[in-house]
Amino acid sequence: MTFKMKYRIISDYITKPSKRRSGILMSKVGFVVAHDTGNKNSTAKNNVDYFKRSKNEMSASAHIFVDDKQIIECVPLLTGTPEKAWHVWYDKPLDNQMYGDDANDIAAGVEYCFGDNINANEAYKRYIWVMAYICYKYNLNPSKDIVGHMILDPQRKTDPQNGLKQSGRSYEQMLEDVVKEYNDCLVQELPSIQREIGVQVNGVKAENAYLINNTSYVPVRFVSEQFGATVGFDGKNVIINKGMEK
Repeated sequence: MTFKMKYRIISDYITKPSKRRSGILMSKVGFVVAHDTGNKNSTAKNNVDYFKRSKNEMSASAHIFVDDKQIIECVPLLTGTPEKAWHVWYDKPLDNQMYGDDANDIAAGVEYCFGDNINANEAYKRYIWVMAYICYKYNLNPSKDIVGHMILDPQRKTDPQNGLKQSGRSYEQMLEDVVKEYNDCLVQELPSIQREIGVQVNGVKAENAYLINNTSYVPVRFVSEQFGATVGFDGKNVIINKGMEK
């Protein structure tokens, strides 16, 4: 199975080593933490640019920021070898209880951008898609391996719930929608030796033309008919009767 790549993921990395991007590799990607920026009206680029400018001011970061126009990765996760990002406090025990390790060490951090200047529907589509894609890429269960920041740190955090409310959506709906997006984006692959190709004869596109083991196959009836010939079958042989000269 392959996954529909609906959107482009832009890599715009924070330089390393720095407080926001240490460059330490993740041992695995074990789950996803859903965040919102908490900074209304700031775009994905606004946030990434701020993280880059303040790279040595504090050890706080995320892998991906999503708004209505862009998905930007500032710490490698999908566009490079996954590195740790600092998006959940280490002294919170629930991530270890739920997933067996600290979020900073094995979790993807995805930030949702929201505000009056951001199309909530378009931002939401990209947000749930990229979380579904992370699940696909790292063989995670989308119904179990995504958790909100407010679940892991309820005393301090409300994200992504607060951001989602701005568009009339709930955290529970988000979880359901990621599962649906995951299932909708799975596509059955053709065998690796076979793929459909575009072929034209006399300006007419052929249907059911394939490349198999580096050889092109086009239906003989289609090719013959483009030159005015007729094709028949006598039970043993295909018979092509010469058509009109062109």
